[in-house]
Parts: sequence; structure tokens; C-alpha cells
Amino acid sequence: MIELQPGKYRRSIIRLWRSVAIGLGLIILYIVAVSFNFFWLFGGMPDLKTLENPKSELASELISEDGKSLGKYFFENRTPIEIGQISPNLLEALLATEDARFVQHSGIDPRSLLRVVKGVVSGNSSSGGGSTLTQQVAKNLFQTRSEKYRGVLGYIPLVKTVISKTKEWILAVILERKYTKQEILQMYLNTVSFGNNTYGIKTAAKTYFNKDAWDLNVPESAVLVGMLQNPTLYNPLRFPTNTTNRRNTVMSQMVKYDYLPEEKFLVYKEQPLNLDFTVDSHNTGLAPYFRESMKNYLKSWVKLYNEENDENLDLYTSGLRIYTTIDSRMQRYQEQALHEHMKQQQKLFDDHWKGRNPWIDKNGKEIPGFIDRAVRMSSHFISLKRDLGEAEAWKVMRKPYKMKVFSWDGGEKEVTMSPIDSIRYYKRFLRAGMMSMDPRNGHVKAWVGGVDFKYLKYDHVKQGKRQPGSTFKPFVYVAGLDKSFLTPCDHVTDAPVYFGPADGVPGGWSPKNSDSKYSYRSLSLRQALGKSINTVSAYIMKMVTPKTVVEYAHKLGITSELDPKPALCLGISDVSVYEMVGAYCSFANGGHRTDPMTILRIEDRHGKVLQQFYQKQNQELSENMAYNMLYLMRGAVEDPGGTAGRLRQYGVTEGNEIAAKTGTTSNYSDGWFMGMTQHLVSGIWVGGEDRSIHFRTIALGQGGRMAMPAWGLFMQKVYNDQSLVEYRKGPFNKPDNYVRDCGGFATDSTDTYIPPSRSDDEGVLF
Repeated sequence: MIELQPGKYRRSIIRLWRSVAIGLGLIILYIVAVSFNFFWLFGGMPDLKTLENPKSELASELISEDGKSLGKYFFENRTPIEIGQISPNLLEALLATEDARFVQHSGIDPRSLLRVVKGVVSGNSSSGGGSTLTQQVAKNLFQTRSEKYRGVLGYIPLVKTVISKTKEWILAVILERKYTKQEILQMYLNTVSFGNNTYGIKTAAKTYFNKDAWDLNVPESAVLVGMLQNPTLYNPLRFPTNTTNRRNTVMSQMVKYDYLPEEKFLVYKEQPLNLDFTVDSHNTGLAPYFRESMKNYLKSWVKLYNEENDENLDLYTSGLRIYTTIDSRMQRYQEQALHEHMKQQQKLFDDHWKGRNPWIDKNGKEIPGFIDRAVRMSSHFISLKRDLGEAEAWKVMRKPYKMKVFSWDGGEKEVTMSPIDSIRYYKRFLRAGMMSMDPRNGHVKAWVGGVDFKYLKYDHVKQGKRQPGSTFKPFVYVAGLDKSFLTPCDHVTDAPVYFGPADGVPGGWSPKNSDSKYSYRSLSLRQALGKSINTVSAYIMKMVTPKTVVEYAHKLGITSELDPKPALCLGISDVSVYEMVGAYCSFANGGHRTDPMTILRIEDRHGKVLQQFYQKQNQELSENMAYNMLYLMRGAVEDPGGTAGRLRQYGVTEGNEIAAKTGTTSNYSDGWFMGMTQHLVSGIWVGGEDRSIHFRTIALGQGGRMAMPAWGLFMQKVYNDQSLVEYRKGPFNKPDNYVRDCGGFATDSTDTYIPPSRSDDEGVLF
């Protein structure tokens, strides 16, 4: 037997320890080099402030006044959740599958580390996985593999992986020191991706099972945890078999670590996936037109806030909570009412134009080249023409392919048509916009900008403007009353009114009534407005001048440019539903101009109020004058021959006071209805995308048919909801000591008419 000499043994031990020391020193040096990015070789690391306040991309959320989510703005659809709101089933499935030793290790699991080293040595980096949950949090929160943290060596494939892993180990150890295990689990579940642009467990539970995270059962939890390994491969929509197998694997891991009894596993693994998939996108949810309209304003607000406060907020990633004035109940009812009404209107329109194209000129003839011009104006054609040239652009536009289009039968359908065919298809659809507002505080309660946001994104509440027709007449009347040219009890004869060169009409003009006839009867202002007699509006316009009418319309809330011509008395200048509702609120709010208000406050992700919004009101009319206008407009609903008399069939008039005005423009291109109750003012417009697309008869094309029924359906739903008690039926608030001096005429719609004690002509205006 050979014995080692003591000197040789000692030298071997020294060499071994020296090697270990050198190795440890190199490792420490390497870690320090990575931490401090020596010579810019390794890329930077998150600073201390970032580590102490880690932020993930959080969707900003619009919230209704009654506390319901209206939708989100996001790049990554993510909403944070507290660990206490997550089902224990999901937490157990996660630990059993992703990190069984999570509670024992300090951010780095030695077994996982050995797998990583083995993978690097063997050249098989995929075998070196198994990162701890803490490491995955580091990767997700701080984006260690992004370009932002990449150094010179970060472009070498194998070296890049080692450096990224090292950074995650370093960050994992720091996170374990700064946060509890529960906080780290919460961070992880709020940052991971579940595919289909779904991030975080709260959003995933809602998207795949339409549940809150607390309500997830064992199989559902196993599905979601199983997706974490590969959200694409285990996407339950595309690969249900893969997902089922992976779910069962997760549940078997739960059995292995005593989270799930064997007998329950045998039952659960035979169950179907039971998905209730409700994808959350910008096209879905309540109030999509409202959300889209708010987006540009909010982006501007964020930019200004950042400049003034030296912040770096982002609408899509900062998790802002935007509290709006919208009432989710009213919004839902308005969407339902408009849908019901427009579906019926579209059927009437299709039957009306069966076998013919609806784009016609003033003589009723089809407009030649109408679709070709529409194609040339489309953004798709303009883009193709720029990139390919005009000839090739036309070829592409004529080529048919499979596409989905909007349909009143089921919401959408798959068809084969060319882009030109799709333009022709959509031109046949009627469009609509509707908005409701509380006149007391200016709060916009509901906003429906069209019939289907996914396919018809143009907003007909604020973005679109059209001629208001007779709904503009109240501004003419109030100018005449407020300037003391008239009193609420005066009469005007329905007779021709002539505007000549002295009135700014060189060729002369006499407006006609809707039936092209004159009754030559003496009508009260209430009768004239209720029946929408054009000659009376023209008479008042001639007295007060167009310039005065423009001034009154603007001071009450119309912001669009108005053409100061006599024909303005019939509503020839384009305005939006948004403006009209706001301006009408001046009548229902005691003469106060109340601009539409949509946002109450904006908070950051932690609940800190960034800005509170307040309503500004100006008294533009006296209370008595505003109430006079309500009295006059009640004639459309309450009096014989009123244009809104058909509202009775919706059950909204009994025990109620409604002031209303219908509107119809030339050739029936636009149908309007404005309806006011004591606490709610609503407006609706209906028409074609182009003014040349419309009904051909007044029986179908008038505002009382095209638009008013949607208001009746909406209010019917509002009144049937017992939770909306403050919007119940009732009279308008009459000003204290209100007196209407009518000189013998009726002072209220319920009074008996008392003839004046004077000649028939005395006091009657012509």
C-alpha cells in the first residue's frame, strides 16, 4: 500500500481551496460586473427606486357613476388584484406546478440552478428552465431581457441567456428581502400573460370563465395555471385537447403535493373545460362610442398633467381610474332601445328601397357614379393608391375575399365580397346617435354613437353633425320671447312670410309648411311649436333677425358655426346631438347653461386623486323664461295635433310632463327628436351616412317616425327600473311665484280657453 507524503496531501488541499476561492471570487466578480454593468458589457439593471416601486403595465379603466366598469384603455389588458381576492385553489395549483419549494427558498432554488448550469454546459439552454416564481416576477416586472437592459455581450445567443438569468437571480434575491412571499405571489399573478392579450389573474378569470378570481374552482384554476407554461400551445380556444391534458397534469401535481385528494382528481379530470369566453376588447362592453370619444381627451389630459407635474403617466399603461358621469343602467337601456328601434327602421328602409339603390338626387333619380366616388374617398383606397398606384388599387378593391360584416340578423355574418361591394353594402344602413343628460348638473348619463361600434365606428353623438331641422326652432322662439317681441300667450297667423333683398335674400324666399299649405288660422305659440308650423318660426325670425337667433343659440350651448340667414329658422346649419342636448338642458335647468360633463375625477393606480372635475353653470335665461319654453314645448306631446303625440303609446306620458320637439330636414335626410323630463334631457338623430340616402315619404322620413320611438322605448325602460327613482315621472319644477300673463288666454294646458274681450284682430300677430 502506497502512502501519500504529508507535503503532497497538503499541497493538494491548498490547490483545491485555492481553486474554490478563485471560482467563488470569479463568481462574485461576475455578479458585481453584471450588477454594475462593467464596461457596458452586460447592460443596465433597474435602479433602487424602480426596485422599491415596481410597476407593471396596467390598463386604465373607465368607471360609471354607479360603480360599474365601462371598459379599459390598454396595450396589455391587465387589472391588479389583491392576494386575498384570489381563490386558494389557484394558489395551490400554482405552487404545485410552478414552484413547489417557493416557501422554502430565498429567490433561487438550488435544484433549478443546477438545471440551468447543466443546460448551459450541455449547450441545451431549454433544459435549464425551472425559474422560481420570484425570478419570473423579476423578469416580468423589470423586463430584464428587453433592449433597455441589453449590453454589448447581450447579442451573443448563449451568453445573452446566462446574463439574463444572472440578472433575474440577483433581482430575485433583492425582491425576497424587500417583499413577503404573499406580496411576491401577488406581483406574479398580476403580471403573467394568459394569452389573447389577457394579463393578470383577475382579467384571465373574467375572460375565460366570466368569474371573479375568488370563485375559480379546481379545474378552472388548473386550466389557467397550465396556460402559464405556454399560453399559445395551451390556448383553450385553439387547442382544447392540449389544454385539457395540461389541466390534468396540473391537477396531478396538486395530488402529488397533497393539495388535492386522489378521488376528486379522478372526477375532475373527466370534466369538460366549461369555458365562458368573454374577450375584453375596445369593441366590446358598454358605451364603446363614449369610450372612444373620451380617449383623445384623456390622452391630451395626461400630456398636460405630465407637463405640469413632471410625471410620466400613460393612458394605456399607468392604471388610471377614470370615474365618469355615465349611469350603466341608463347606458344599457339606451343601447337596447336604439338597437330595437333601428332594427325595425332598417327593415322599413330595406323594404322601402327593395330592388333600388337608395342614393338619389333631389329629383328622386339615382346618382350616377355614387359608389365610385365613395370608393375614391375611402381611406383604404387612398392608402392603396399611394402604395400601388391607381390602377392596381382598383384591382384590389374589386377582388372578392371572405370577410365578416355587420348584420341585423345575429350581429355579424361571414360573406365573400370585394371592398367595393362592402362599401355598397354599408351605404344602405341607416345610422343613429343618441345622448341623455341630467340638466341639473350636466352629467351625461348615456351616450350611444351608432348601431354597432365594431363595424360602424363613426360617432354620431359628437363627431357627426347634421341639420337639426325643426328641433332648432326653440332657439328662434326663445329669442323672440326674451327680446320681448312676443309673450307666451301671443297668437300668430299661419300665413306666408316673405324674405327679400332687405333680409339678405336677393332672390326672395317664402318658407312652406311640411304639407306645402297654409291654414291662415291664428295659432298660439304653443300650438305653432307643437305642430311645428314653419311660417310661425319664419315670422319670429323676421322680427328678431338671424343674428339674434345665432346669439341665443350660442349662449345656450350650441358651439358650431351657424349661418345667420333667414332659413336658419328651419335648422339649416349643421350641429351635433351633443350640442343640442346640452343646449336644451338650459330650458330644463331654470335657464342655466349647463355644458355636458363626462368625467367626475381621475385617480392613479393607488387611488390618489389626480384631478377632480366640477360643473360650471351660467344663468342665460330667467327661470320664468325657461319655464315658458317648457310650457310651449309640452304642446308637442299634450295638445291635439302635436308632433310627439304618439309617445302616449309607450306609457311614458301618464302622470308625467314631457317637453319635446321633432325635427325633419329637406328630402327627409335627417330625423331628430329632443325629449325633456324634469331630470333628464335626451336627443336622437337618425339618417343615412350621406344626405342623399333617405326615405322618400314624410310618413316614413319624419323625425316623429325615424327618431322619436327610440326615446319612448328608452324612457319606458328607465321608468320600469325601480332603482332609478330620482328619474321617475313628474312635473317640471315651476319657479316660485310663477305667473303667465296671457291677457285672457289659457295659462296652462289644463285651463279652459277664455276669449279676449276685444275684436278678433286685436292683439293677434301676423
